[in-house]
Amino acid sequence: MELTGPLKSTFKANIFQRAKKVACMMRCRIILCTAVSLALLTVLLLALISPVPHDKNQSDNSTRPRPRPWLALSLYIQQPQISSSDVQPAVRSEAGAFIFHRRLTEGLENTSRVIGKAQGFIIPIEHFAYSGFNIIYLTFDTPDYSGSLSVQAKHVEHKDREELTVVGGTGSFAFARGLAVFAQTDPQPTDVGGTYHVKLQLQLRFPDRSHTNIPG
Repeated sequence: MELTGPLKSTFKANIFQRAKKVACMMRCRIILCTAVSLALLTVLLLALISPVPHDKNQSDNSTRPRPRPWLALSLYIQQPQISSSDVQPAVRSEAGAFIFHRRLTEGLENTSRVIGKAQGFIIPIEHFAYSGFNIIYLTFDTPDYSGSLSVQAKHVEHKDREELTVVGGTGSFAFARGLAVFAQTDPQPTDVGGTYHVKLQLQLRFPDRSHTNIPG
């Protein structure tokens, strides 16, 4: 049946209104889907691009310089053997200078493995307490260590046990600092012929972690 007149106009108006509502609803759905998609994409991009947060304490620890490790060494300064061509006895001059050149060994026995030598020139007089001569040099030559230590002897009191200061070093002991404890194992009437047990507590600036402590 064909509509004519006012009915036809009303029918067309209803169809137009319905089409307009459908188009509006579709537009709203498209806008909503687009907004949701953009939000999800933004979250993913932020998760991928944003740096991983670091713990403040962890970052402080990473920038803080690490403490230098301590190295413990134990060795013996053997008493001079006049019969040996490599070892000279200690010599004391009239002015009181104490000159010595002795062997460093790994153990107490005189036949223990030689690991270096000890040399020094000490003037045990108060006026020379801060003299550059009052240094004991411990030189090492082993598979683990090659170098020397400088031990300051400005406050030597000639006791059975002396605590001296390590003020430097070379080679494996470059820029070393620490403490050197000298203990006489067989006290003698004079200070020129004893065997000394030396315990070193060292802090190395450039430690080699492949090195091991010399036991004792």
